[in-house]
Amino acid sequence: MDAIIIGAGFGGLCAAIKLKEAGFDRLVVLEKADRIGGTWRDNTYPGACCDVPSRLYSYSFALNPHWTRAYSGHAEIRQYMEDVAARFGVRDRFRFNTEVARADWNAAAGLWTVTLTSGETLSAPVLVSGLGQLNRPSFANIPGRETFQGDSWHSARWNHGVDLAGKTVGCIGAGASAIQYIPELVKTAGKVVVFQRTPNYVVPRLDKATSPGQRALFAAFPVIDRVLRWVIWKAMDMRFQAFKQGTKAATDFRKVAMDYLEATVADPVLRAKLTPDYPIGCKRVLVSDDYYQAMVQPNVELVTEDVKAITPAGVRTGDGAEHPCDVLVFGTGFETTDFLAPLAIHGENGLSMDDAWKDGAEAYYGVTVAGFPNLFLLYGPNTNLGHNSIILMIEAQVGYVVEALKALKARGAKALTVKPEAQARFNTRLQSDLQDTAWAGACSSWYKTASGKITNNWSGDTATYIKAMRQPVLSDYVVR
Repeated sequence: MDAIIIGAGFGGLCAAIKLKEAGFDRLVVLEKADRIGGTWRDNTYPGACCDVPSRLYSYSFALNPHWTRAYSGHAEIRQYMEDVAARFGVRDRFRFNTEVARADWNAAAGLWTVTLTSGETLSAPVLVSGLGQLNRPSFANIPGRETFQGDSWHSARWNHGVDLAGKTVGCIGAGASAIQYIPELVKTAGKVVVFQRTPNYVVPRLDKATSPGQRALFAAFPVIDRVLRWVIWKAMDMRFQAFKQGTKAATDFRKVAMDYLEATVADPVLRAKLTPDYPIGCKRVLVSDDYYQAMVQPNVELVTEDVKAITPAGVRTGDGAEHPCDVLVFGTGFETTDFLAPLAIHGENGLSMDDAWKDGAEAYYGVTVAGFPNLFLLYGPNTNLGHNSIILMIEAQVGYVVEALKALKARGAKALTVKPEAQARFNTRLQSDLQDTAWAGACSSWYKTASGKITNNWSGDTATYIKAMRQPVLSDYVVR
């Protein structure tokens, strides 16, 4: 076997396609769920859709002229992934309902041994993690959750079997997922109580349907589709300047958000509750055409007191008030800083990834980690974006993996490991660059650890990253 890939999201699928095309076709993709999709398999809540334009939230080598909207919904994105898997002939490389428990590097054999939760083991010289950053739901350690007597669930595990008509639905959290499902809940629930810890900047999505004529044009003339994709990419990459502290672009971007809030929320008290007090970009900037419009509806209540506990009947807040709810939805995000958990990964000399990352996850360009030969991470540390499509980063990373494996093959070598000093040098520069960005601002976010280390986001635009990832700098590696 040439490679073992973990995860059947955009990263794992891209890796399977490109490794197969490069001749490393003896591979398997291990997926704990029952189908392809990753985050788009898990997140099926009402209104779930992408906040990156469809033309850019797709592979550059598999354009889709048939997107029905400027911003696609979860079902259409997942179907795109199924179609791509079939088109490129990798569907048979996936093993579903197959969960990985641990992976261990065998230096003598030059192999990774992967142990499944079933006890079965598989071995290959290369291990690729496509687990990403947003796959393990977090409940924010709110006490009393198990005592609630009504129905409750995390937004990434939506219970579609519960009829919400006429019920009081408590929504804990007002982040990227919540602003998509709250407008849908408002249409059916009797009352929606939104528990907001921190307000977010929201800018309009400007979504619209793609007409049949437009779709036919894209299908007949793919060059138009590709040019439009390039224009969208370039425009979004230029927006990175808005995430640098003190720039005119940041000031202008904040004005867009504040003008949108003022135009849609007339009540000054409600508007004040929805106004952030931190630099734009410090937390994820949200995009929506209907969130503020939903928040002004008469059946919506916004609670800004801290949630202290879940009670059998609802939610108790910091002011001592109890808010009765029939249903609770936790839009409380994901465990984002423990990138490979709950996998136990051991590299050279038994080094565990937990020990290697005890001070916060870090990698060399987010892909390779010192002490872990032939382990490649997709959407790993410091490769998240606040301004563009993560698919661009994934494609660059997969291309880097392919070039690394070609280099090994050309040299008759078995393994490569990034040098500790190269990784340290890269991360010192990266963290220094990040201090000039909004993500270093005085707010809490999923971009950084409790100690304040920014472990999730890339420090520049995608063009810079893509250029750096075209070829591995082998002098930064031990090749043997």
